Amino acid sequence: MNRLDSVSMGKIVVIREKLLDAQRKGDKIYRFESGDPSFDVHPNIKAAMEKALRENKTHYIPNNGIPELREALAHKLRSKNGLAKIEAKHVSVTNGAMHALYVVYQCIIEEGDEVIVPDPMWTEAVEDARLAGASIVPIELKPENNYVYAADEIGKKVTPKTKVIFLNTPHNPTGAIIPKSELEKIFAIAKKHDLWIVADEAYEDVLFDGGTHTSIGSIDPSYEKLISVYSYSKSYAMSGLRVGYFATLHPLFNDRASKLLRCTVNGINSVAQWGALAALKEVDQSWFEEMNAEYLKRRDLFLKILSEQKVLTPFAPKGAFYLWCRHNTDSNATALSEKLADLGIGNAPGDCFGSSGESLRSIRFAFSCSTKMIEEGSEPLIKALNS
Repeated sequence: MNRLDSVSMGKIVVIREKLLDAQRKGDKIYRFESGDPSFDVHPNIKAAMEKALRENKTHYIPNNGIPELREALAHKLRSKNGLAKIEAKHVSVTNGAMHALYVVYQCIIEEGDEVIVPDPMWTEAVEDARLAGASIVPIELKPENNYVYAADEIGKKVTPKTKVIFLNTPHNPTGAIIPKSELEKIFAIAKKHDLWIVADEAYEDVLFDGGTHTSIGSIDPSYEKLISVYSYSKSYAMSGLRVGYFATLHPLFNDRASKLLRCTVNGINSVAQWGALAALKEVDQSWFEEMNAEYLKRRDLFLKILSEQKVLTPFAPKGAFYLWCRHNTDSNATALSEKLADLGIGNAPGDCFGSSGESLRSIRFAFSCSTKMIEEGSEPLIKALNS
């Protein structure tokens, strides 16, 4: 059987298509299923892309990214993320973070290797490991631990076949943030067993209500078996422009990755890369502060709405833009998810993200859509839940 035959398109995609079809027919829908930031791209980014077009910067570019962008990303990783040894040659630009994860796993996984992952976890982050031939070893995230990925639980799952510890913080779908103290313990496990660490930091800038982010690579910037993955989709609302990147010191990995980048995309959209460069150089911290203030407003509005029902108990996140809600019975939440979708209310059932008991009895709402949509969707959502 071809590996692709064991990979689904994902229930989120199915729900999205159902909602968009209903919208085309004139029905009112509420896009609580999609993690797509509602904000417009920063004017300085747009201006840089327009300038690149005027200057005809639309031809083939270097395989791993334009040099100016790789230099700027390396500086960002050193100064902001604490990856003190990273240079431009260690950074590669990808077609979004999803493409980065695909490349990462194809370069390090051999058939039968084990990859330890949190459960729940964003579907494609796990499927990319499976596509490379890995066996997935899930660690159930528990509400009593605030859904933090626990080093003690990871340590119990390490076997001679373990190749990678994967982590994602802030976390999709729960919004949990792994504290630095826990990251240090996870790093110690990886170093003891000579394991790869793949760190998905796509939501590094989506923080509020006191939430802080630590890059695990800052714990020991010299550790070569660490690959850090980032995205412009969440930080700069550039989801449709498809720019991501990864960084690692490992020379053999970087050699393999260059070959795979050549064979998959042969260079990321040149105009989008000039926009990505402007994002680093011409967008200041106030951009993140304004976005995060609005996300906090949306989160609190959603929490207030959900306080008017007793079917779901939401976890209040300090990062990312999702509400992970636990069904207040042992029932599988899929039926509830389907009912809400039939009513035009977007959501993602927990079994999109894993197979643990916690995933099966949970449901995710995204508050990345507009504040107005959340306000308008509050009444039909509560009516549906209370029925």
